[in-house]
Amino acid sequence: MKKQLFIFTLSIMSIGLFTKSAEAQEIDTRIGAMLAYGTEIENVGIGANAEFGVMDRLSISPSFIYYFPKSEGPIKVNWFEINGNANYYLLQDEGFQLYGLAGLNYTNVKVKYDGPTGDYGYNFSGSDGRFGLNLGAGANLNLEGNITPFAELKYVIIDDGQLVLAAGVRFRI
Repeated sequence: MKKQLFIFTLSIMSIGLFTKSAEAQEIDTRIGAMLAYGTEIENVGIGANAEFGVMDRLSISPSFIYYFPKSEGPIKVNWFEINGNANYYLLQDEGFQLYGLAGLNYTNVKVKYDGPTGDYGYNFSGSDGRFGLNLGAGANLNLEGNITPFAELKYVIIDDGQLVLAAGVRFRI
């Protein structure tokens, strides 16, 4: 499954190498906020991201997502991820931009268990951080002005994996 996803993403990005726009457009520097949903944690998160143009069709995009704490009885889960992606623009029209993304991911999960207390009560907590890879695609909707709505769909290749759907706005600076 992971190999097929990797080959699919490389295929999409290679199509972009042969796609030419009428004129080269520089990628704006943007900072923004987003809402995200992760399929492994099955919860919504909030995040911040940025985008810095490197070349005509390539940008670097760091992001941070903090998923809202999740409680199931005495178990509480806190989860966040830090991402560093490269976005390659496949399509750059005046009103719409489509890009493939690939990058690194760091995910941290903390679990806390508050069991019954008393003479033989038990409580424990633990955390784990893992590195993984991101593969996906995104789109920007270029509006008149400094606000750019965007959406991204990425798969985080880490342990069981997680599909993340994010949407938000970026502000040109």
